[in-house]
Amino acid sequence: MNFFNPKAETMPQDELVVLQNAKLRDMVQYTASRNAFFNARFKDAGVETRRFRGIEDLHSLPFMGKDDFRSQYPLGMSCVDKSNLVEMHMSSGSTGTPVVMAYTASDLEQWAECMARCYVMAGAVEGDVCQITPGFGLFNGGFGCYHGARKANLFVLPCGPGNTLRQIKLAKDFGTRVITGVVSYAIRIMEMLDETGQKLPDLKFGMFGAETFSESMRERITNALGIDVFDIYGMTETGGIGTLGMDCPAHCGIHVWEDQYITEIVDHETGKVLPDGEYGEVVVTSLTREAIPVIRFKTGDLSRIISRDKCACGRTHVRLDKISGRLDDMLIISGVNFFPSQVEQSLMKIPGVLPNYRLIVEDHDGIKHLHVDVEAEPGVTGFTVAKQLKEDLGFTPDGDVHAPGTIPRAEGKAKRVFHGEAPAIIKQ
Repeated sequence: MNFFNPKAETMPQDELVVLQNAKLRDMVQYTASRNAFFNARFKDAGVETRRFRGIEDLHSLPFMGKDDFRSQYPLGMSCVDKSNLVEMHMSSGSTGTPVVMAYTASDLEQWAECMARCYVMAGAVEGDVCQITPGFGLFNGGFGCYHGARKANLFVLPCGPGNTLRQIKLAKDFGTRVITGVVSYAIRIMEMLDETGQKLPDLKFGMFGAETFSESMRERITNALGIDVFDIYGMTETGGIGTLGMDCPAHCGIHVWEDQYITEIVDHETGKVLPDGEYGEVVVTSLTREAIPVIRFKTGDLSRIISRDKCACGRTHVRLDKISGRLDDMLIISGVNFFPSQVEQSLMKIPGVLPNYRLIVEDHDGIKHLHVDVEAEPGVTGFTVAKQLKEDLGFTPDGDVHAPGTIPRAEGKAKRVFHGEAPAIIKQ
């Protein structure tokens, strides 16, 4: 079995709870004493921080959200002096006030530890060539993958996104064994390999984050590239990619690093904590971050707790189900609520349908309609696609089947949903 930190990753649940209680009490005291924002929030919620007992009082703490990060931009939530900050990243959104995450040296070490655990859990060993395809910039993806790869003593190819032919050449020349990125870029690599008749014989693992993807998409990538595909979890607010965890080779849920974070599943509307097994919104509390910790942060992600039992991989940390969608991504068409990932799951069932697709939400006199564009091999008809979508979603959207390579691609994270006008189909 592969562990980066065996003691932490296999800690019995009763010991994890004791550790979480101690760290949570310290974190509440720390944030209340170091930052006016946190102190005021606790007081407004009637929380007496000196009497806070730990996990049993967790429900008494107020929730946080993205709006808090935006209202406190840039460093209003920082618990350390600016002179102690060494790095920052922010959300990849292009509009509005960004969400900023600042880091102390200790925070970067914590991030690297979490990411290194993910690399080793996937099967990476010291000296393995790791090709990093997310960008090295304000978005945290590239740097998070880098910090963790250095911690795990991997040989880093810091490629960043794009220039896929060069990416393939480098992977072949250096013998890339593990690749990191967004899942839509894995699709682009698949397409380019197919077009050029090449293979990547040394590639064994792919760690993909920042985009939700269906189990069917995982199978497509696994079969096309001949690799094990891992779903890595983390976000700007928790400290970046991989901070929360990843699924293991057993692929039976996302292990959340419980010595670093407490995870709750709550009803989005009422805030009530839901029992294990029920779907709800993922809420996260950081236990070890210094600069900008989060306490009961509402992520907007929908999932459930699968198990707290020891996994077949030997890890003891709680397992979350695959993120089924984000609350702000939910679409309501013809009275049906669904997520883009459900459309993807449906499309991937159809033989000959390719992984590149897009959803266009159109407003006709106040009534929303859904148009689905999908690339497919010759022989796939619009009737076939419509029939499958009707069967899985409960209504039939409009749509068109296009030749391979005609739906425009985006560098980095794929844009799957358009409201109104979308880029024109590429003429061949």
